[in-house]
Amino acid sequence: MAQTSNLKRPQNATAVIVMADGTLFWGHGFGSETRTVGEICFNTSMTGYQEILTDPSYAGQIINFTFPHIGNTGANDEDNETINPAARGLIVREDITQPSNWRSTKHFDAWLKNHNLPGISGIDTRALTRYIRDNGAPNGVICYDPSGDFDLDALREEAANWAGLTGMDLAKEVTCKGSYQWDETTWELDKGYSKQTNAKHNVVAVDFGAKRNILRCLASAGCNVTVVPANASAEDILAHKPDGVFLSNGPGDPEATGQYAVPTVQALLEKNVPIFGICLGHQILARALGAKTQKMHLGHRGANHPVKDLQTGKVEITSQNHGFEVVSESLPDGVEASHVSLFDGSNEGLKVNGKPVFSVQYHPESSPGPQDSHYLFERFVENIKSR
Repeated sequence: MAQTSNLKRPQNATAVIVMADGTLFWGHGFGSETRTVGEICFNTSMTGYQEILTDPSYAGQIINFTFPHIGNTGANDEDNETINPAARGLIVREDITQPSNWRSTKHFDAWLKNHNLPGISGIDTRALTRYIRDNGAPNGVICYDPSGDFDLDALREEAANWAGLTGMDLAKEVTCKGSYQWDETTWELDKGYSKQTNAKHNVVAVDFGAKRNILRCLASAGCNVTVVPANASAEDILAHKPDGVFLSNGPGDPEATGQYAVPTVQALLEKNVPIFGICLGHQILARALGAKTQKMHLGHRGANHPVKDLQTGKVEITSQNHGFEVVSESLPDGVEASHVSLFDGSNEGLKVNGKPVFSVQYHPESSPGPQDSHYLFERFVENIKSR
């Protein structure tokens, strides 16, 4: 159903999107019969909707999928990136069909109900994407009520009063409660997940909202992984005697999370420990080095983003999910941009001259997305070996 300023509900509408500015999108509800508020963003991925919805980096966000057929491969218990989905809801074009995939174990609608996630279908997602493109990611509410009884003024007020992501430390909401060991490796056809039994390197992963497949990639690269909470101190981390430290992805504003994370990373930099960061971890590392971060107008969310490696000249097709960026011009002396977006020229990676320290803005574990960037885990291991 198209965008409309008409407050009258269409006869068959059972759900509505209400923006803070009063813009409405009417549609059909599915999933959990509830309402949710958050930042509405769009994702251009053609597959991997289950991994996207369970990616902790989406905390506080409602996802508008530009690919029209979402839910048609069902859901399973293997593809979750965390125990509970961090996203707050989803917006799709077509109604969910019966699952058609050999790995499916349940209908996607049942999966959403189980996780208390509301969705809305029948939306002109391209029109909504253009709205986001022109206005930036808005605050909005999805409300699903089969009765069709909506208090639009109250919903608009709820959207307008939501604080937004700027200044929000969401890592503390999705991080682990205490340290734990991880030894599960990446999924293989006919084998599923295996265990790492011959780890050669001790790695501490700081969990700002880590995806399971990232931890699996570290284990598959020969690492014995100890995961620690986002607020772990440098002393806590060094007590595990790490050969290297990994700074994970995560949601929210890096300036807010950096209040406690930046001093920790700065202390680790003084110890010359090999460091590898991605996504929020990349932004936290940049701030620890003296660079700045800022909110983007749109952000990058999808599995088809071209990134150029400035060292090799090669182009990678990458999976991305971030609404904040490192300001390239703010990188201090001794820190170089290593990767750049071919969409908008924004910073996609950095390296520290003379130190085994680097990071990227995108998600190299390819969950979902292409596997062009798996080499970064090997680069991290090579830095550990060299040290």
